[in-house]
Amino acid sequence: MALPTVHALESCADFSTAVQPFLPQLYDLPHQLLDIATGHSGRSLLQLYAETNPLISGFAASVALGAVFLVLAEINRNYSQVDRAWSVLPTVYIAHFAAWARLTGVPHQRVDAALLFSAIWSARLSFNYWRKGGYGIGHEDYRWEIIRQYIPKFAFHVFNWTFISFIQSILLFLIAAPVYTILLASTIEPDLTSADIASVAIELALILTEYIADEQQWGKHAYLYHSPSPPREIPHHATIHPLTHTSTSSKQSTNNPAVYQSAKKQYRETNKVTRGFQQADLDRGFITTGLWGHSRHPNFAAEQSIWFVLYQWSCYATKTLYHWTGAGPAFLVLLFQGSTWLTELITAGKYPQYADYQRQVGAFAPWGFKAYDASSASKSLASSPKVIRTSELAKKAQEKETKKQK
Repeated sequence: MALPTVHALESCADFSTAVQPFLPQLYDLPHQLLDIATGHSGRSLLQLYAETNPLISGFAASVALGAVFLVLAEINRNYSQVDRAWSVLPTVYIAHFAAWARLTGVPHQRVDAALLFSAIWSARLSFNYWRKGGYGIGHEDYRWEIIRQYIPKFAFHVFNWTFISFIQSILLFLIAAPVYTILLASTIEPDLTSADIASVAIELALILTEYIADEQQWGKHAYLYHSPSPPREIPHHATIHPLTHTSTSSKQSTNNPAVYQSAKKQYRETNKVTRGFQQADLDRGFITTGLWGHSRHPNFAAEQSIWFVLYQWSCYATKTLYHWTGAGPAFLVLLFQGSTWLTELITAGKYPQYADYQRQVGAFAPWGFKAYDASSASKSLASSPKVIRTSELAKKAQEKETKKQK
């Protein structure tokens, strides 16, 4: 039997019951696959799939993909291989649970509900990543380049062999793992419940929040990018929805239709404000309106909440306050803490007013109902945090080259 026999919902979240008995399958899986590939097994690949615990096979897939990401990264010297799959893999794993349930005759309505919101999440995030150039040839998250400048080459390779390729790949499986406990709970309570429907509704609301935040950041690019009108001076009360700093920026970002950045460049060169923008916003250099007036990273906040809500959904489905699948969302929060810290160091180095923005607005959760007040921006930069500047990176790289030549 590929699933544990459970008689109580609480047992569905018990690691010793739901996972531990099936760990030997993980160790034996490579041999089973080799036997099928060489014709030494009487089973088909589909039979092996059905007879293997879905959590085990899903985890094994994440490890195998980690190896693929590692090879691709080292061959291409491009370390955004996981980034390209980020918006797809969690949904693939949830679809895996749904497909396995159908194949083995396990009730799957509740798993399908999770798959519904996850598919919408994937479609939205994939589109947003695509329009920012994420799937372009040669695209790489700009932060990897910065990290390479500050740590030894060998240390970065170790970082890639561990965190970038394998740990991130496994994380994408772990944030989907709560669906496994929902699958187990479906063997006891197979029908959709009001809590399931409410959970899906909350997930869709969070996805909508991400969409709104990204659209506010992306701005009026479709209109402005295709507009033949040249920059012109306009009244300062005109509206703006600029595109600014984002974790999916790349070294090729200047080739994207990033209209806000284009308008800002034109403003600095000609001292004229492009139609649809305000001078103050172009001077500031980053968005502070809409959701961004209450949270410095509303899209990041919604993203973390999506997977935390899925975990809470699984806790409710198994009648537990907490259980082992919380490791995935917890690690995701830690990952966002680190990546946001680095992103903001870079952003603060580019925009002098960003330090004041940080003092007034919370990184993820709002600190109150009052939005960011640009008029109170401090003129003093004495309290600004240590920042990473592009000039510093170039200087550091030049010093390394000089040492090598000597």
